[in-house]
Amino acid sequence: MTIRYLFIVTSTLLLTFLSSCDKTSVLKPESLIISEGFKNPVGFYNSKPTFSWILPVSEQIKSQSAYQIVVATSKSNLPDNPDLWDSDKQESSKSTFVKYQGKELKSRQKVFWQVRFWNQDENASEWSEINSFELGLLNNNDWQAKWAGLDTAKDSIKGVRKFLMHRAQYLRKGFELSSDVVSARLYITAKGVFDVHLNGKDVSDDVMPPGWTPYNHRIETLTYDVSDFLETGNNAIAVELASGWHSGRISRRTALYDNFLSPKILCQLEVVMKDGSKQTIISDESWKGTTNGPIRLAGIYDGEVYDANFEMPNWNTTTFDDSNWELVEVEAISKDVKLAPKRHLTVKNQLVLTDVEIVSVDKNSAIFNLKQNMVGVPKVKVPMKKDDTLKIRFSEMLLSDGTFYTKNYRSAKSTDYYIAVSDGIIEYTPKFTFHGFQFLELSGYDKNAKPDASWVQGIAQHSNFEKNGTFTSSHDKLNQLQSNITWGLRDNFFDIPTDCPQRDERLGWTGDAQVIAPTSLLNYDVHAFWTAWLQSLRENQSEHKDGMVPFIVPDVLQTKNGSSGWGDAAVIIPWDIYNATGDITVLEESYESAKKWVGYYQSKVKDKAYIPIMHSFGDWLQPYPSKTGKGGNRGDTPKELIHTAFFAHSAHLVSKIASVLGKTEDEKKYKKLYNTIASAFENEFFDGNGRLTGEIQTQTSYLLAIHFDLLKPETKIKAQKHLLEEIKNADYHLGTGFLGTPILPKVLDDMGEIDLMYKILFKETYPSWFYSINQGATTMWERWNSYSKADGYNPQPMNSLNHYAYGAIGEWMYERIAGIASLEPGYKKIRIAPIPNTEFLRSASASVKTPYGKASSSWVIEDDSFNLDVVIPPNTTAEIHIPNATQNNLLVNGNALKEASNLKLIGSDEQSIKILAEPGTYNIQTKL
Repeated sequence: MTIRYLFIVTSTLLLTFLSSCDKTSVLKPESLIISEGFKNPVGFYNSKPTFSWILPVSEQIKSQSAYQIVVATSKSNLPDNPDLWDSDKQESSKSTFVKYQGKELKSRQKVFWQVRFWNQDENASEWSEINSFELGLLNNNDWQAKWAGLDTAKDSIKGVRKFLMHRAQYLRKGFELSSDVVSARLYITAKGVFDVHLNGKDVSDDVMPPGWTPYNHRIETLTYDVSDFLETGNNAIAVELASGWHSGRISRRTALYDNFLSPKILCQLEVVMKDGSKQTIISDESWKGTTNGPIRLAGIYDGEVYDANFEMPNWNTTTFDDSNWELVEVEAISKDVKLAPKRHLTVKNQLVLTDVEIVSVDKNSAIFNLKQNMVGVPKVKVPMKKDDTLKIRFSEMLLSDGTFYTKNYRSAKSTDYYIAVSDGIIEYTPKFTFHGFQFLELSGYDKNAKPDASWVQGIAQHSNFEKNGTFTSSHDKLNQLQSNITWGLRDNFFDIPTDCPQRDERLGWTGDAQVIAPTSLLNYDVHAFWTAWLQSLRENQSEHKDGMVPFIVPDVLQTKNGSSGWGDAAVIIPWDIYNATGDITVLEESYESAKKWVGYYQSKVKDKAYIPIMHSFGDWLQPYPSKTGKGGNRGDTPKELIHTAFFAHSAHLVSKIASVLGKTEDEKKYKKLYNTIASAFENEFFDGNGRLTGEIQTQTSYLLAIHFDLLKPETKIKAQKHLLEEIKNADYHLGTGFLGTPILPKVLDDMGEIDLMYKILFKETYPSWFYSINQGATTMWERWNSYSKADGYNPQPMNSLNHYAYGAIGEWMYERIAGIASLEPGYKKIRIAPIPNTEFLRSASASVKTPYGKASSSWVIEDDSFNLDVVIPPNTTAEIHIPNATQNNLLVNGNALKEASNLKLIGSDEQSIKILAEPGTYNIQTKL
């Protein structure tokens, strides 16, 4: 009896143990992030973050049935004593953007968190690694420091158009620490741009921080962990400070920031000692500064002047004697301007271009070709003679005689200077400017030296986001188009989304932004980048009681009028971000702003019901406009049609956003408004045959009407035929500008005219996407005809060779050529539906890092076989559409298609088969 009893007990314990092992053997969640993609941030901006994680790829894991998040003040409290928040077990498949609901978090607070999940079989995973985030200074009253700097305005240095220029400032403060340092945080920002050093070491590799916001509303602050930079005893903090966007020449800048003329820094170093004491070093009256440093002048448009004769060895160390420097002026922190931690990542040096060739040499001057239109600065290593000046000029392209084409830079001098202190090799990289260029000219180097390609490198710079997607194909020019799109995106994502990077503009045009947002979100992880800029948009919008959204953000032009298709960025971009990421927060933040913009349209309705009368840039830079010269820039699509179409579209999107946010009454209200505007639109601009009533027919007129669903079903069918006629009349070329181009592929796709879209995309002649490639483009152009080998440059000075708007075709390349798209917000449900065209392509593939993990679609046609490889990440499902397939000739992972737990046939016809697939990797083959 005893033996039997022991056997039963032992067996029971063993089974329990094995069962327990089975349940805990589920792999732990991965890739933990908070809010818009931050991993273990220091100086974080949001005291109410959201939590996201990814389920690991495993045979055991298809989906999540529940999760638990624990949050605590220390690592040792996790997972058993979460003293800030325990979500408890939540029966939910949600693994993205789970809102924090714990105790209130405060400035400087460091927070630790973990998560675990239960899989589809209700087996619990292991706990994740412990991640953390540390909040920055969230409130103005967290700052003891004062704004500090020198009065550089008194020098009255005048530059282009008599704009005030400022000498770069060198500021420093020595201080003592009485004990060993346990931890230290440097909180810092500037009215201008800065580079900060501690004890002679660079604190960061940030480029031109803190960045660009509407400075009359908000200035971003940065937090650096400097625990390893400090020593017991003497220490020194030193800052280089220049004008940047705040105090420099920005376009046709008005008096908006005139009370902020001289740049200043705000600096607060908080140190915790080994003995438990604390010490705070702040920017105040005790700091000293000079403008007699080597950076003599620096501006975003005009370049930098560096004179090595003014170098101050060891100026940023403790041993430097600053007794002859002057005391700084100080200014109190204003309660009217919010100091807030930066909510997206800074600009960084991203890539070094070393494949450089010398184009020409003429006496003491040489031109170098970096073979890629880029944004950033050069790194030069050049032999010079004492007191000679090296002049560095930039150009996107060359004229036919081999000299620089700089007409399109307009008033931007875009020139750097270096003055040598002695004979020998100098190395120089500008610090407080950036340029858009492919060609670089050096002059003034040692005339006895023979120029060498190694003298020049290009340092490409952009905001620090990661790659999110990939696209490639069997067609070289299509691959070059993808390269041009991605280079144009990176080049123009320099802290804000700019229209161009080279001329005297470089502004955050809202129209350009709204057309490129979907393509950008596929290619790069720019979630935080966009939401940060949208905050600036809302801040500038708040200056206008009528809800007007300026056509540039930050609004340094002090815009008086909003433009249809441009101000709609306030509605369209939040909706695009939500669909790409599944993050509802961006809708919550932007909801009132979106409603106000629709209200602005309503305020512009005068005599004709629901037809606004307002400013418009039209279908910007439509090819072959009826007017010539500058007057033709707005294209031929009627302004009132554009106003009304976007008025309806924004009202429609607000109704959809209201539905997502559970605002039922608003959903009904704006849906009704949309329907009413649509009716007015059709009555005003289209006849009973679905034809535009105006004299000039444009592709964009039809595209807007069809894509925004503004016509009755029977009228829409007729309008589609007229659109096809317009495309045929253009010999199957583009007839669209900034507003029509992004929606052309979407409309043709919905019409089933995929082959026609392929035909347009693969056109080689003007106007087409390949036309610029045939002329040597390595980025997207502002105009379809910015340049031609036969005729040279477009005569207008507004002629950027690095403009991203027409890169909006990239979305269709991912979603239709490679065939990967989101069916539910954030790719919770994925569509894999490539439609190959064998006339142009033999293969294409794309991958996207979705919020749930990597998804991919890759197809190749070999002989008479179509092969499709698909990866579906955990916790999602996918609809896979296989073209030209029947169930009889279809193989999945080498076997005939049979319904199983992971595959379900959900539709078939003569054209395709549709399968619902669970997470996994699939190879699908069919005969053509």
